[in-house]
Formats: sequence, structure tokens, C-alpha cells
Amino acid sequence: MELIDTHSHLYLNDFAGDFTEVISRLKENQVKKVFLPNIDSSSIDAMFKLETRYPDIFYPMMGLHPTSVQDNYQKELKYVDDWLQKRAFIAIGEIGIDLYWDDTYYQQQVDAFRKQIKWAKQLNLPIVIHARNSFDEIFEVVDNENDENLTGVFHSFSGTLKQAEHIIDLGFKIGINGIVTFKNSKLDDVVKQIDINHLVLETDAPFLSPEPKRGKRNESSHILYIAEKIAQLKGLSVEEAGKITTHNAKNIFNISSDE
Repeated sequence: MELIDTHSHLYLNDFAGDFTEVISRLKENQVKKVFLPNIDSSSIDAMFKLETRYPDIFYPMMGLHPTSVQDNYQKELKYVDDWLQKRAFIAIGEIGIDLYWDDTYYQQQVDAFRKQIKWAKQLNLPIVIHARNSFDEIFEVVDNENDENLTGVFHSFSGTLKQAEHIIDLGFKIGINGIVTFKNSKLDDVVKQIDINHLVLETDAPFLSPEPKRGKRNESSHILYIAEKIAQLKGLSVEEAGKITTHNAKNIFNISSDE
């Protein structure tokens, strides 16, 4: 079996004390690739160091996270643009709009989101979207920008079936993580009604650890629990659920099967 964690922050200091063990557990659970979303200029070096140590496992993205959009966001966007011109990335991410904590920089978040979408279309790269308390605002932007050159993943989906159908109509994949295992999330009821061909798996490590690890630090090896939950919901074997979601990830992120 081959699993892909399409969204993990394993470069954060949360893993500094036992990273060798984290890698061992990742391999034991058949996680072959891990995609690394960037946050802002402060996370770039750590992300690249991880890629350098394990180039066959880690694939970096480049983008400005919406919660890092503040007064200096134009300078931060310049870092993103400069790096996109220097080297290849698997995607532009994670980008989007987050209105959960604060809407002070809402207009700046929209501007940063639009600019990074345009760069993605120019570079023929998928985007990885962070949407928290902001589906309507995200859809307004993506509906306007969407064309045959735009695709990607709505990361950490926790919305309704109607919102999932909107995402599918846009031609995007839906990122499912540990939330689907939470008893009161109701996400499992939504996922039951979505064709598995529209889903990719992610952990969002170190956050949102799935059952039975909830409350503990998340890591990419825990993607297996998410695959098991999807398999249960779809009446499939874990191997089959893993095969389909891995194929979906390779397709949306333009990775060949033999890479």
C-alpha cells in the first residue's frame, strides 16, 4: 500500500525532539510522500532543510498563509514570488481566507489570495486552500478566478454537502483529515455522500490528530487512521481506499506513478 499525506507541517519545532522516530513510524505506515505547505517567510528555511534531508519523501509548496497576512503582507508576497521564480514547487499553498480569529486584515487576505491564484495559473500549479469561517468569501474569489488553468485542494474540509458539491463543481479535490474521525463533527455523514474519487488524505500535523490519537501531537504516520475511516465509510478495504486517494493526490499534484 502507498499513502500520501497531502498536507503536513513536519518542519515545525514540535517534531525536533524525536524526528527520527517520526520518520520511522511514517515509513512503517506506508506513507511514501508528504507534501509540505508553507506558512510565511519564517518557515521557508526549515521546510527546505526537511526536503534536503529526505528528498524522496518531502515535497514543499510555496505560499503565504492567510493568518500571516498583516501590515507587511506585500513584503511577504514578494518572498513567495521570488521563490516561485527560483525553483520548482509541488503547489502554491497554503493560501486562502481565515476569519476565525480576526477579520482585521480581511481585504488584505483577499488581495493576497487573488494574487497567489494568478501566479498558480501562470505557473500551472495547483493551489491548496485554507478556508476557516470563510467558505462564502473563498467561493466568491475562486468562482471569479476559476478557469481551465486552476485546480487544487480545499484543505481540512469540514463543511456541508452543498459546499462539497461546489468544490467538486470547481474541479478541486477535498482534503480530509482527522476531523472525519471526531464523533461530533458530522463530517463522516458528508463524506459518505461524496465519491471517493474527489478525496485526498491529509493530517495537517501537528494539528487535528485523529482518533484514537486525538489530543496528542499529530504526525504523518496517522494518515493510516484517516484511510481506515474512509475505507469504513465507503465499504472498501484500507488498501483500496489508499490506492484511490493516492491516485487522486498524484493526479491533482501532477506526480507520475513511478516518481
